[in-house]
Amino acid sequence: MVRQTEDIALLEQLRADRQEVREAAFVRLVEEYSQRIYWTVRKIVVSHHDADDVVQNVFLKVWNSVGGFRGESGLFTWLYRIAVNESLSLLRSRRTGLFSSLDDGGAAFDRIVADEGLFDGEAAERALARAVGRLPAKQRAVFTLRYWDEMPYEQMSEVLGTSVGALKASYHHAVTKVEQWVRREVSGADFSFGDPETEK
Repeated sequence: MVRQTEDIALLEQLRADRQEVREAAFVRLVEEYSQRIYWTVRKIVVSHHDADDVVQNVFLKVWNSVGGFRGESGLFTWLYRIAVNESLSLLRSRRTGLFSSLDDGGAAFDRIVADEGLFDGEAAERALARAVGRLPAKQRAVFTLRYWDEMPYEQMSEVLGTSVGALKASYHHAVTKVEQWVRREVSGADFSFGDPETEK
């Protein structure tokens, strides 16, 4: 509730008439949300360089479109929506690139992991990361928001513009694929990606 009140105040300052008030509010917005946005984007696009580019685009879009934001969702949800859309746009523009096929995708992913140290190198972690990298772009976003960010389906629905039922189905399909790929790659690994809501 405190964060929501602070976001409302920040949004008002971002829309202020005085340029210096808007700029100071924008700096605070970037400081508050850039790391969270970066790691969500990074899990979707994988590469640090690409994630940096996407995050810059996200905040540029926020600066240019904050006047048109109607506040129908929270500020955080709006930022996530822009971040996920920018990430998916990048992946769509590179359909013939990084993850154009499962085999090529795995090799390209391994190069990124080795070059950038994205994961600690343990076989199970690498297998999980590779499996998520093989998912179609939209499913990868759903898996990232649900599994790693533990975002509730209702908020995911606002971010992705998809019904809760469709998101649950998409997450279930993503989990099934990821589990199969991980088990195939790491023999004996006991991986389970059950839904936190249904496990309570």
